[in-house]
Amino acid sequence: MTRKRRRMLFVLIGLAMLGSATALVLNALQGSIAFFFGPTEVMANHQLPSHFRLGGLVEKGSVVKDADGLTVHFRVTDLKNALAVTYRGVLPDLFREGQGVVVEGGLEPDGSFLATTVLAKHDEKYMPPEVAAALKKAGEWRPAAGAGQ
Repeated sequence: MTRKRRRMLFVLIGLAMLGSATALVLNALQGSIAFFFGPTEVMANHQLPSHFRLGGLVEKGSVVKDADGLTVHFRVTDLKNALAVTYRGVLPDLFREGQGVVVEGGLEPDGSFLATTVLAKHDEKYMPPEVAAALKKAGEWRPAAGAGQ
């Protein structure tokens, strides 16, 4: 084998290894990517991914706990539309009505949202960036006094 052919073989093997590594990284990341939508966007969009994040405010008077103590039903709103959410598990300590929340999961056939994860805001001045952006887009953003958003 000549020197030129050997060099070409090493380049081709290197490119194949680089392509394989890229494919493995993209495949690993595919499972952790979650798009963010507000309730109005979910109701308007008919081509949603099977797994995504939904954000907004927990609608006042909508939190209902089942008898088992683990299943919770509530509504997430962007102050224009609201979407029913069901979550089975322990809620974060800061979860309450009227507060910002981001839930991760997917839509059920009946149009409700089945959450696998619930993320609540950290303090009275913090609003998750995704929720703030969705509220701003909906024209309903009212920043709290002293909030840096």
